[in-house]
This record gives sequence, C-alpha cells and structure tokens, in this order.
Amino acid sequence: MSFYQAVSGLNAASKQLDVIGNNIANSSTVGFKTGTIAFADLFAGGTGLGTKVSSTLQDFGDGPLNSSSRALDVAISGNGFFRLQDSAGTVLFSRNGQFTLDGATRNIVNMQGMLLTGYPVVGTPPVVQQGADPVPLTIPETPMAAQQTTVASIVANLNSSDDVKTFDPDNRETANYKGSITVYDTLGNPHNIGLYFEKTAANKWTVNVQDGSVAGSPFTEIALEFSSSGALISQTPAADPTATTGASTIPLPSLDGSLASSFTLDFAGSVQQNFGGNSNKAPVQNGYGPGSLIGYSVSDGGVITGKYSNDRTQPLGQIALASFSNPEGLSIQGDNTWASTDKSGQPVIGQAGVGSVGTLLGNMTESSNVDMSKELVDMIVAQRFYQSNAQTIKTQDSILQTLVSMR
Repeated sequence: MSFYQAVSGLNAASKQLDVIGNNIANSSTVGFKTGTIAFADLFAGGTGLGTKVSSTLQDFGDGPLNSSSRALDVAISGNGFFRLQDSAGTVLFSRNGQFTLDGATRNIVNMQGMLLTGYPVVGTPPVVQQGADPVPLTIPETPMAAQQTTVASIVANLNSSDDVKTFDPDNRETANYKGSITVYDTLGNPHNIGLYFEKTAANKWTVNVQDGSVAGSPFTEIALEFSSSGALISQTPAADPTATTGASTIPLPSLDGSLASSFTLDFAGSVQQNFGGNSNKAPVQNGYGPGSLIGYSVSDGGVITGKYSNDRTQPLGQIALASFSNPEGLSIQGDNTWASTDKSGQPVIGQAGVGSVGTLLGNMTESSNVDMSKELVDMIVAQRFYQSNAQTIKTQDSILQTLVSMR
C-alpha cells in the first residue's frame, strides 16, 4: 500500500514543481497571475491511499506597476479584466494591457491580434456612449471636421481719459484702439475680424467691426455704454431685438466657397477706467479649423482621446472593464487570457472606477505578481516533498527485499 501512497506523493510533487516552474517562467510576463497548487488526501475503507492534486488556484492580486512611454499601454488596478474578442468572435478576458494598432483596420489589438472592446462614440461633437454594448475599439485617421464659430466674446479694458475721436473707415489709425479676433466659417477658413474702438463721448464707445479677410466687407457698429464707475451697462444692437444689452450679431461673408453666416460677439465684462492705455484679454470663440490626427492617449478613466493638428482633442472611445463574482472560477486559455465559466459567473461590464471593475492607469503596465523569493522557497519544499516520497519507496523496497530473502 505504501508504494501507491508514495507514487501519489511523487505525482503530486511533480505537478507542484510544474506549477512553480510555470510561475518562475512567467515572472516577466505582463499581467500574469501566480498559480498555487492545492492537495487533497485519498482515503478509502479507513485507510489513507496517499494524496492528489485537487485544484490549481490563481492569485489575482495586483502586480507591481511600471511606467511606460507607449500610448496604448494600460494597467488595471483592482478586480477588473480587459474584454477581448478573437477572430472567431469568442469573448476572452485579460490583465495584460499591452496593446497596439492593427495597421490595416486601425483596431486596437493585443499582441496576439485579439480585439480590445469598449464603448463607442456617437454624435457631433463625439460623446462616449457609456453603457452601450461593447464594440471593438479603433483609432481612425479620419480628420476632425471644422466647426463654424457661432459665439465669440472679448473683454476690453478701455481708457476713460482717451480723447473723443471720429473713426474714419479709410484710415484705421483714427481709432482710439485696435483689436482683433479670429473666427471660422463653415469650411474652417479663418476670418480675421478687426475691432476698431472709437470713443464718442464720456462713458460711450463705438466698436466698428469688419471682416478683414473678405475684401469690401461692411462695418458693423456696436455701441458700448459704461457707468460712472466704469462697468459696462449696455451693448447695442443686441442679437435679441427685445434686449437692451447682450451679444451683437456679426455677419460672416462667404470665403472660398463657404456658406455666408454670422456669429454673436459679446463684450460682457468690459471696463472703462483710467488705465493709462487700452487693452483686451484673450478673445474666446467656439469655432476651429479642420485637423489631422497627430497622436492619441488613454486617460486613467480609460477614455481614448485623439489629438489633432488644430490643437483640439476629441474622444475616440472608452475601454470597458469586466469583473467576476469568482475570478478563481475562470478558465485559463493561454496567451494571458481567461474565459468565463459557470464557476466564475457572468462578467459585469462597466467603466473604470465605477463599481467593482477596478481602475485604469494610462502609460502603465502591470507586472507579473510572482514573488520570486516565495517561489524559490516553495521549490525547495517541493523538492524535499519529492525526495521524501522517493525515500518511502526505497524504504518499502528494502523491507520487501528483506522478506524475499528470508529462508
């Protein structure tokens, strides 16, 4: 009987060494999770029959985090998994956040070509559709379309001690102060809008506005009135005919085929006091020209953001994470992936940082959580385990040899 007990021990020790060896071999594998073997005794008819391997458990604790300069390196902290899809449409899960682009389709894929899935963007401007069914994420090279300026504003600091002047459109130098703002039409053409400030009386100014990018553009006059303390109290004409103050409508003529349009210009916040000179703060407007994709990044929330040549950004999608009620029930599939099973339960899909799916860290990778010191100690223990069972066989063989040699 002890032969079989010892053989079962040898088999168990051999499998334990296999698991330890696999841990050590994957100590540099990104996202790898340590395996631990579990034994159970064999018992029948009141007699111990040895041992067996009952299960190989995995430690899903976080591995150390390392910084990375790659835009598509992402690490998970917590209980989450990346949701992947292979060429057959099978959904798998991984902790390895080293991704790259498929050159042909510009899909985001792992090193084995599996598609990273997440939430798509919809609308113009694009907005992440959180809660939608996950789809393969891409980084398209589609240019960002231009956006026409519809709203603009500028805060002027006008000098109350300036002389009253009469502005001559044929001589722009007759203005008390000259400013400008750049806006965009329906094709993304920039229009340089000239602002010629003319003091007409005490506490009263007129701004003569002209599109300097289109020859022969007419002037639009905007009257500004200030209180005795220098605060702006009215701007006329207002875009709303019933209003006594507010933004004024400025025409935007057609340029190189663009649609003739208009935008509103607001001087709210402007001040007239004895500054000793005239100035204005940086203008603000909501338009921009077209832009080509020049880069991308992944935020700590998993949002993939495109960077464009027009100094604008826009979301391209968001990485979805999955969590399980029993991660140890996942089935190992190789290539740093797992599949869900009845034991693991169905995946809960969500966005990083919400619920139980963990958080994401951009420009980071999660190292293997293998503890080399522990593995080497476990290897020594497993070796002694193996040697002891082998010694049991040797001892039993010696006893049998004694019996056989008896006369």
